[in-house]
Amino acid sequence: MRIVIAEDDPLLREGLALLLRAESLDVAATAGTPDEALAAIDTYRPDVAIFDVRMPPTHTDEGIRAAVEARRRHAGLAVLVLSAYVEQSFATHLLTGGVGGLGYLLKERVGRVEEFLDALHRVAGGGTAIDPEVVAQLFTRSRQDTRLERLSPRERDVLALMAEGLDNGAIAARLVVTDGAVHKHIRSIFAKLDLSPTDRADRVDRRVAAVLHYLEDTRRLV
Repeated sequence: MRIVIAEDDPLLREGLALLLRAESLDVAATAGTPDEALAAIDTYRPDVAIFDVRMPPTHTDEGIRAAVEARRRHAGLAVLVLSAYVEQSFATHLLTGGVGGLGYLLKERVGRVEEFLDALHRVAGGGTAIDPEVVAQLFTRSRQDTRLERLSPRERDVLALMAEGLDNGAIAARLVVTDGAVHKHIRSIFAKLDLSPTDRADRVDRRVAAVLHYLEDTRRLV
């Protein structure tokens, strides 16, 4: 796995590089600015780019905008975004730009090495990985009159774990239920969110569409 890291904090940038190299992963380049990151991605064509949300010069959303631009230039590039805080509007900006190969984690998750590496490999494999804290806050802030209110508490639990990027087997293990029960809940979620089996607009499958639905819905509150 070839990786480019875009992080303006030198200590975290080099710490990430050391961590990943210790796991025998190929860190092709590190960058401290969005422009440096995009140039490195153009040069090295990595499998995954890791971006900080807040980068120079204004330290607002430069990292997200650079990540979106990198995905535009290089179809299929996996992107893992790191943030110090839950910034759901930035998460949805990135996630609505494409299907799969996307992650959004809080920086504190990096210290939980196994969880971080699991998320990185999931994203590199074309999956999604959204930090559980981001998911929790999105649900907490959701409005009472949205389609999400059609979901039962268990269905909301399942959708939250889908948003984290877990597959059916992992969801079943987390909730201590059978795979069949998870499959039933997911079918119910699709039905309640009006996601038909033929709903494939922009090549977004129903699983991703369900996640994007509640992310988009929550973004309207920001």
